[in-house]
Amino acid sequence: MKEYVSYKMAEFTKKLRYEDLTAETIHNVKRFLLDSIGCAYGGSQTHDVKIMLDFYNDMGGKAESTVFNSAVKLPMLNQSLLNSLMIRALDYNDIYWEEDPSHPSDLIPAALSPAEVLHKSGKDLIVAIVLAYEWEQRLCEFAHPGVRETKWHHATLTQFASPLVTGKILDLSVEQLVHAMGISASHNHTLGVVTAGNLTMMKNTVDPMATQSGVQAALLAQRGYEGPAHVLDGKEGLADVFVNNKFEFGILTDGLGESFRINRCSMKAFPTEALTHTPMSAVIKLMQDNHIDKKDIQQVNIGTVARAADILSDPSKYDPKTRETADHSLPYCLAACIVDGTATPASFSEAKIFDPEIRSFLPKIKVYGDPEIEKTFPALKRCHAEIETKQGRKFELTLDYPLGDYRQPMDETTLHKKFDSLVVPVTGQAKRDRIVEAIMNIDKETDVANFMSLFQK
Repeated sequence: MKEYVSYKMAEFTKKLRYEDLTAETIHNVKRFLLDSIGCAYGGSQTHDVKIMLDFYNDMGGKAESTVFNSAVKLPMLNQSLLNSLMIRALDYNDIYWEEDPSHPSDLIPAALSPAEVLHKSGKDLIVAIVLAYEWEQRLCEFAHPGVRETKWHHATLTQFASPLVTGKILDLSVEQLVHAMGISASHNHTLGVVTAGNLTMMKNTVDPMATQSGVQAALLAQRGYEGPAHVLDGKEGLADVFVNNKFEFGILTDGLGESFRINRCSMKAFPTEALTHTPMSAVIKLMQDNHIDKKDIQQVNIGTVARAADILSDPSKYDPKTRETADHSLPYCLAACIVDGTATPASFSEAKIFDPEIRSFLPKIKVYGDPEIEKTFPALKRCHAEIETKQGRKFELTLDYPLGDYRQPMDETTLHKKFDSLVVPVTGQAKRDRIVEAIMNIDKETDVANFMSLFQK
């Protein structure tokens, strides 16, 4: 067992302590927890979440874990999927994109759920969240090309990280952590179809399912269930099966504890697929800086990486019929920004998706893969935007990354404005204030169950 990389990952998971964390890391945990809970309140209003909530409420079971914005408690396993789905549902939560993309906050419920049931401290929770980001982000770096480039979804990677997060809260042994990873990662390879062509509710559901799988795997390992230690680097493990990728296993273990990946994760300023953000930021800036009236726009040309041109502007993206397709449609997202000056969760209502004014701009938006921009990815999230007006004028801008990128992070005012837009309409101001105070003081909380009680309806 000790010769496999899963064992080294388990060893670091086991030994990491709150005292090992930097002040910057702890502060960023609070920021991402705030952002994620805000997204969860917004996500709790979506149709897919309501279907899943009804499904699990009808199933019933042990009332042990708090569901965001619900009066009903559910079994930990079911609640972990629901809370993860709420965080993910609007596609507004955080983003890390290197060789592969991911949304590490999808894994926060893998820590929150058992921490509530076991009455762990806020410091215990912080450590587990740091591990969620550490493993998810490192897994996004170690495949060349990324697994998404070979038509697999990044939930394929989440299945390896999530059991370590729950296992940390459960205080599993190193051997149990290895088994938990093997249990989860033996059965969750996720097809890229969920983010290709016309998108469905599964686009936002597969990663929460991989999070739930990690919770289940850790609970099984705690009881003595076993899984293969060689699930990453052994015979017929990930590297052996994914023959179109090369895996650099040192990325998973080199420099562990010297710095923390959470400090290099980015937030979303828009509730859309990550590669739409720089083009959206560029078009908004061009229009504002040059006082371009939307009525004068003849054409918008966007140069971006090949994967964005392929995934985000295929024919289905010029005729989106669902929220999931619209928020992964670069033409739609840009059209919404042209018409309304920005994109918010309200931009993806059915009425907006079929708004004739927004629809009228879709044919005016041309997206192409730029080989020079391709060379800069993933170090930069660059795009080149050009607006042509009916008067024959051209305005151009190249941006390297959007607002919310860790190199241009949201300031506290912007972060709280995003949070408030999602939370206050649901909770009111007084409860919102209590939630923010609790999050920013989570390191002082002695019982996560007290913290989670704030989120009951």
